[in-house]
Amino acid sequence: MAVRAAHIALAASSPDTERVTATPNLPVKPRADLVERALPFLPAGREIRQAFIGQAAPSFFFFIITYLTGIMSRNKYRCVVVTDDAIYVLDSTKWSGGAKPQEIVGRMPRHTRLGPVSGRWAEVDLLGERHWVHRRFHDQIAAADIEGGF
Repeated sequence: MAVRAAHIALAASSPDTERVTATPNLPVKPRADLVERALPFLPAGREIRQAFIGQAAPSFFFFIITYLTGIMSRNKYRCVVVTDDAIYVLDSTKWSGGAKPQEIVGRMPRHTRLGPVSGRWAEVDLLGERHWVHRRFHDQIAAADIEGGF
């Protein structure tokens, strides 16, 4: 069941910054660079429906302190891709901010609810860890939840 959720209307001030507006019945496309970099790690024949990046940290306070100071040693950077049958969590390099996956660290059932998300940084539970996802990826999470039947 392919449910169309929202369309990304770009009002970019840089290539990685997007303003998201909802437009009914239009598909939400994942960032092309995330798709290209994540595909080699997935089983053959998988189509990436949504993709986003996030950082794992034990608490929001810890996350904000490390985000503002640039001390990244304890945070984990992840790329998350959603296919029609699973949600894959990939470990990424710290210096890429999560955009360059290196290996799969886990797989979750496709029927896993990721949202709801709101605010500048939303908390998303992945593989039993708290992850913080920037609002520019909230449309990806909302679309994944809608396609997952939530």
